[in-house]
Amino acid sequence: MPLHLHLHWIDTLIIVLYFVFVVAIGFLLRHQMHTSEDFFLSGRRVPAWITGLAFLSANLGALEMIGMAAAGAEYGMLTSHFYWVGAVPAMIFVALFMMPFYYGSRARSVPEYLRMRFDEKTRALNAMTFAAMTLLMSGINMYAMALLFQAVLGWSMSLSYWLSAGIVLAYTITGGLTSSIYNEVLQFFLIVFGFAPLTWLGLRTVHGWSGLKARLAAMHLHGYMHMWRNMAHPGQNPMGVEWFGLVMGLGFVLSFGYWCTDFLVIQRAMAAENMSAARRTPLIAAFPKMLFPFIVIVPGILALALVPAAQWPTVNGHINYNQALSLMIGRFYPSGMIGLGLVALLASFMSGMAGNVTAFNAVWTYDIYQSYIRPGRSDRHYLHVGRWATLGGILISIGGAYLVSNFNSLMDYMQLVFSFVNAPLFATFLLGMFWKRTTGHGAFWGLLAGIAAAAGHFSLTRSLGGPGGWLGVWHTYPSSMAQNFWGAIWAWSLCMIVTMLISLLTTPRPEAELVGLVRSLTPHPEEASVAWYRRPAWLAGLVIAALVFLNLWFR
Repeated sequence: MPLHLHLHWIDTLIIVLYFVFVVAIGFLLRHQMHTSEDFFLSGRRVPAWITGLAFLSANLGALEMIGMAAAGAEYGMLTSHFYWVGAVPAMIFVALFMMPFYYGSRARSVPEYLRMRFDEKTRALNAMTFAAMTLLMSGINMYAMALLFQAVLGWSMSLSYWLSAGIVLAYTITGGLTSSIYNEVLQFFLIVFGFAPLTWLGLRTVHGWSGLKARLAAMHLHGYMHMWRNMAHPGQNPMGVEWFGLVMGLGFVLSFGYWCTDFLVIQRAMAAENMSAARRTPLIAAFPKMLFPFIVIVPGILALALVPAAQWPTVNGHINYNQALSLMIGRFYPSGMIGLGLVALLASFMSGMAGNVTAFNAVWTYDIYQSYIRPGRSDRHYLHVGRWATLGGILISIGGAYLVSNFNSLMDYMQLVFSFVNAPLFATFLLGMFWKRTTGHGAFWGLLAGIAAAAGHFSLTRSLGGPGGWLGVWHTYPSSMAQNFWGAIWAWSLCMIVTMLISLLTTPRPEAELVGLVRSLTPHPEEASVAWYRRPAWLAGLVIAALVFLNLWFR
């Protein structure tokens, strides 16, 4: 059943003003888009604190907000693993070890780095799979926001798709990546101020953290408030995964595959003003990232504890956890605050969809169109192609939005897509950056093997109440998330094995061609003359200390 929130005129005014403001940013920046590098990489002149917040905010799409709140309602504090195990360690790794190669090589995209390190066919494979993935992710964000419009205004899903797509198109096609970055910084603060009150109001209602735990215990929901105590066996926790599957599948393969290779976030660091700023970008983002479970996951848990089961909408006979935030907003926010909460959700949509679209238009223009369709044209020509690619990407995203309507948890869908694309790609990058013997043939066939492994695993397994098993079922997982984690492990492992075997059987490139592309052949960045608080190693130490504390406190 739909959940209709009643908008006061002040709520409508807040939403309209937000729309006007974000579109105005794009139009004001359009005069700075003189070259394709201005449009796709902001001319590489953005300060670290801005790229840091944009690095984080690009990941705070509607999927992140609505999906994480849904996962909080479905899995409890176990969802925090997506932040404290499945994000921050990888952000540290990309800052310290991988960003020197991305930024130092002056590559314009992740697929272009693969061409520099390996060959054209590896670049082409990654460019095509990444382009498809970004449009699917953009479609997820569009679907999530359509759910919101349907819940608030009773609009049809199709009307919501076209309206939301038009708003994002208005500012990304004019201001490019710069417009997206500055809007992402604005959206970060809107998300914080829009959702943080939900946690405070909800905890006050249940009489604090201990009261929340007591309510969940009374509902016989055991293991919802701990991260590690119930991870010895899949049957002991609601996520249905044991500690090895979680650490290896999420904490290593999926996490590192996303944060270390996904051009959506890497693009923000590439826009930084220098190498030091590029390396500090993921570390600056890591500090607020660690606090986001209290803003998005805890409201989902509170919704489960406070909203009777009969009031939850359903999809295919199952509870639709994707409405957790809407239920909390409708329960706690008065007029004016409803508008702020909805603007926070809209901001998350703008952030996520625009991030995917700006990543797609760069990869399409640089790595597909310029490389294989129309090489040798003027820079201005490619600038125009980038704008048309923005329009085309948004139109295709609308189609992707229809594909996710049968998933009762958007996080399950997202992790499935990442297991196909990012999991094997991380194995390729790990070998390419740290093993000089890796060859282009090995990288290409390893990537294909990894994608095939993810597809095969999904087609031969299924989860309780979830999709999969189209070729037969040789194993059933207790949850879709467990199925995704193990699918990622299989994809990463087979890619690693095939890449190593074929690399050993083929001729590697001369070492002189790999300087700046492989760690053992590349001089390390100097930090002696940099203040300690601006050194990536020191910032990483502070992040690690905070991360260990959080994992121990909520163990």
